Amino acid sequence: MTKESIMEKFFKLKANNTTVTTEIVAGLTTFFAMSYILFVNPQILSLTGMPSQAVFLATIISSAVGTLIMGLFANVPYALAPGMGLNAFFTYTVVFALGFSWQQALALVFICGVINILITVTKIRKLIILAIPDVLQHAIGGGIGVFVAYVGLKNAGFLQFTSEASSIVSVNGQALKAGAETFKGGLTSVVSNGGIVPALVNFTQPGAIVALIGLLLMAVLVVKRVPGAVLIGIVVTTLVGIPFGVTSLHVSSADSIGHALGQLHVTFGAAFGPEGMGSLFSTTNKILLSIMTIFAFSFSDIFDTLGTFIGTGRRTGIFSEADQDALAHGSGFSSKMDRALFADSIATGVGSIFGSSNVTTYVESAAGIAAGGRTGLTAVVVAVAFLLSSLFAPLIAVVPTQAVAPALIMVGVMMMSSFKQVDWDDLSEAIPAFMASIVMGFVYNISYGIAAGFIFYTLIKLITGKAKEIHPVLAIVTIGFILNFVFLAII
Repeated sequence: MTKESIMEKFFKLKANNTTVTTEIVAGLTTFFAMSYILFVNPQILSLTGMPSQAVFLATIISSAVGTLIMGLFANVPYALAPGMGLNAFFTYTVVFALGFSWQQALALVFICGVINILITVTKIRKLIILAIPDVLQHAIGGGIGVFVAYVGLKNAGFLQFTSEASSIVSVNGQALKAGAETFKGGLTSVVSNGGIVPALVNFTQPGAIVALIGLLLMAVLVVKRVPGAVLIGIVVTTLVGIPFGVTSLHVSSADSIGHALGQLHVTFGAAFGPEGMGSLFSTTNKILLSIMTIFAFSFSDIFDTLGTFIGTGRRTGIFSEADQDALAHGSGFSSKMDRALFADSIATGVGSIFGSSNVTTYVESAAGIAAGGRTGLTAVVVAVAFLLSSLFAPLIAVVPTQAVAPALIMVGVMMMSSFKQVDWDDLSEAIPAFMASIVMGFVYNISYGIAAGFIFYTLIKLITGKAKEIHPVLAIVTIGFILNFVFLAII
């Protein structure tokens, strides 16, 4: 039996209308679209005192393990990695604002992973999915498109933001002190309120020019239906970036496997040590705070993943009608969605053990899906690429953000077709759909967009006397979202 026939039998390639070549191209496309996490995650988590090289390796291990389980167990083309936003919450809120040590924060993430496994095994996640009305499912699909496209526009360098001093809320996670001219450790973050104004750049920056060339090229390739259009666009744009000085050919050994292995012992298992789980509930004044923090972690993790699955799987047929029926009426792990949710749940626990924040299903998986990925072989390719990146990270870093950004913009365009399923003339549907989709992109958070959609959907049904149309699970989740926002406001 040939390797291709083995893969055909295991991944059911023909049944999913795909080929080995298509799946490999899709896997590489997804990997390059999300490879930035290899360098960004260590930067963010190391601010807590965690050794950056250990986080670098923990990022690779948790991403590879989670994605491999997703591909082999669920047979779907989704990739996992430590979630952006969740890692920022880990650093700036849990450690800096709430005063937990990074070891305790890892313990909180591990507990979150256990909870996610329990709610998946006990079918609570399934009930949540089945409780989401069609209008919000379509809105979430289009909203993921808005979110992905906005990420692409931002990463391309097409946008610039201006903020007056009076609009700055905090610097480096602390309230801005009037007259401050220096900041210990330099500037790491600046938060502004509604006074910030976005604008289009004047395209004098080399990065923006390279990204624009890449976007034009990729648009032509996609419209012409060139096989592997997205990956070709990324490679060509990377090459175009060389004379512009955007693509750096300087190879550094900073993010290497040797450095990482030497530091991994610091974070591995730290969640269960005396400075982690051993001290987490030692003081009564932190018990409630710990519980609410776990709740916040879990809610964001769960709905980031559900949003990605609903937004991409339904439109593309990855989760077919038969699979959705199995989700609703089957038992055990009878559907691909059941197995995909379980794979996602396992990944967070693995990440916390090695030393990373919550691992979640990446919305950038949409890039590989747009490139034709339909089975778990795509995910396996991504997992292998993550493992190889431990050896070739300096080379992978050669691909600039500006080369990947056009791919995300094009994927966003494709995904927004879900909006045509929303009845925009019916304001009782249009308002929650708008809140779920547009808010998702503008506040840069999938979970918050879903929360806005749930809250407005529930509110409108109540004021129009249609409370019976609100699924009990949807009502419970909506209340949970409101409590989550109250908690975030209090801290």
